[in-house]
Amino acid sequence: MTTAPAALAEPVEPVRPGWTAALALANGAIWVGWFGPLQILLASQAKDLAPGAGMPKESILAWVTGAGAVVSLFANPLFGALSDRTTARRGRRTPWIVAGAAGGALSLLLLAAAGGVWTMALGWCLAQLTLNAAFAAVTAAVPDRVPRGRRGAVGGWLGAAQILGVVGGTGLATVAGGVAAGYAACAVFTVVGVLPYVLRYEDLRLAGADRPAWSPRAFLTGFWLSPRRHPDLGWAWLTRFLINLSNALVLLYILYYLRDRLHYGDPDEGVLVLTAVNGVTLLATVVVGGVWSDRAGRRKPFVIWSGVLMAVATAALAAWQTWPGAIVAAAVLGVGFGVFTSVDFALMTDVLPTALDRGKDLGVINVANALPQVAAPALAAPIVTHLGGYRVLYLVSAVIGLAGAALVVRIRGVD
Repeated sequence: MTTAPAALAEPVEPVRPGWTAALALANGAIWVGWFGPLQILLASQAKDLAPGAGMPKESILAWVTGAGAVVSLFANPLFGALSDRTTARRGRRTPWIVAGAAGGALSLLLLAAAGGVWTMALGWCLAQLTLNAAFAAVTAAVPDRVPRGRRGAVGGWLGAAQILGVVGGTGLATVAGGVAAGYAACAVFTVVGVLPYVLRYEDLRLAGADRPAWSPRAFLTGFWLSPRRHPDLGWAWLTRFLINLSNALVLLYILYYLRDRLHYGDPDEGVLVLTAVNGVTLLATVVVGGVWSDRAGRRKPFVIWSGVLMAVATAALAAWQTWPGAIVAAAVLGVGFGVFTSVDFALMTDVLPTALDRGKDLGVINVANALPQVAAPALAAPIVTHLGGYRVLYLVSAVIGLAGAALVVRIRGVD
């Protein structure tokens, strides 16, 4: 095991490549647990359950994913705050990575056995609860250990692992041989993927003088980060929320878009192809964008232009509704989201208020990842069914993404 520095000290020593690789693998494993279901399994399960449930598949999918996203809204900040105050011998973050990955795997197995909409919703809510516990701890490890000037690069590697997790989860869900087998495969990978980090690397532990006095009232009120007191954090949060909402609107119904709008012969395979194309271009830019941002010493221009590029690609899905158009849009979205993923993560860690509350504050910031999953079904379902269909959906998504990119200029404390 490596030796860990003081928990609340500002990190100054660069982390070793092995540490970054192990943390990135753990991050990717969590995303396998999320996106195998989100890309393929939940939609397929909703289609199978729709006749018996007496509900359209779109409504089942929107209801289940929306319920899970509501759980995620609370889970990420809660477990981030709990990890900040954890005094276990194994450190602050590692116990939550272990518990979250194990709980996530069990939740996916519950989903595999779900025979009705309520059981499906329960399984997905539990998966969101537990996987968010692990994700909150993994995310907080970066500002714990990585100097500010290196966070773009490390964020890039975590972003690369994220998209590999999306691709890997989609691939496992597609080739495993059915919905139940897909859930089981994702569950196994989620557990195995976190082991190198938790077994090899020592976590940071709070010294006695660092441990905050426990107060239920202070704990609960601490989740409110006033935009007036922390305006940069507020604008950064809103930027992330809008760009992620735009991306969520694209992803939510992509399986149905291929089946019902493009009439693609094998929509499950089509989702895998688009995810792979998106992943290749994202991987080509996510680490490069983060390293480039570190060397330039600037964050905002990278976030602005990546958001603009993503909006252009999303608008192309509205204007060019063909299979080649979908491939081009997926490729361009990958370029933009790759740069955004790494640089926006570094920007977020640069505006954190205190070292003691890194996990909690990043959990609040990560609400901007989960809240779009609640808002996207509420926006997308009526647009697709009553207000113009997929063309209008993707135009609305493009406008939302452009708004997010424009608001980055309001952040003053980061270049």
